[in-house]
Amino acid sequence: MLHRLPEGARFAVLASGSGTNLQALLDTYPGHLVVVAGDKEEAFAFERARRTGVPVEYVDPQGFDTREEFDRELAERVAAYNVELVVGAGYMRILTPIFLERFPAVINVHPSLLPEFRGLHAIRRALEAGVEETGVTVHLMAEEVDMGPVISQEVVVVLPDDTEKSLHKRLRPIEHRLLVRAVEDYFWGKVRA
Repeated sequence: MLHRLPEGARFAVLASGSGTNLQALLDTYPGHLVVVAGDKEEAFAFERARRTGVPVEYVDPQGFDTREEFDRELAERVAAYNVELVVGAGYMRILTPIFLERFPAVINVHPSLLPEFRGLHAIRRALEAGVEETGVTVHLMAEEVDMGPVISQEVVVVLPDDTEKSLHKRLRPIEHRLLVRAVEDYFWGKVRA
């Protein structure tokens, strides 16, 4: 499927880890993803961005007394790139209203069928709970963790021999596909913040 965004569409990605979701967005929307920001200087996501010429904004959380102060600085850095959408792609900090209210929309991808298994270690907790199915959710971000309105979800059957690693490996391409589609849907007016 060919994905395209309107001319002039600009978005940012927040990332804290290896950046596989970021890579899917970099590959699909070159020229539209204009900055990658985050809180972990060593995150491989930053290296992925640099390799494609996308600017990186690292904000060190140690330099701030409160989450709000950190988010204000992060928002300033991201807003300088004149983006309409911010995408959480493996960003592991809870965003405060200081950040969320600065942009028209902030979306996130999560490896469960929200509202089930909100927060950290969703895949591990799904396996520990013995569920027969889990999945992926893309949602608008809200102040409460993983509680914003759902944009899309896809169900994945949990296999009897699944481990955290094997299940994550099967969820990852779905995360990429749903996140890429959500960005496109947002810019074509199919998702409203």
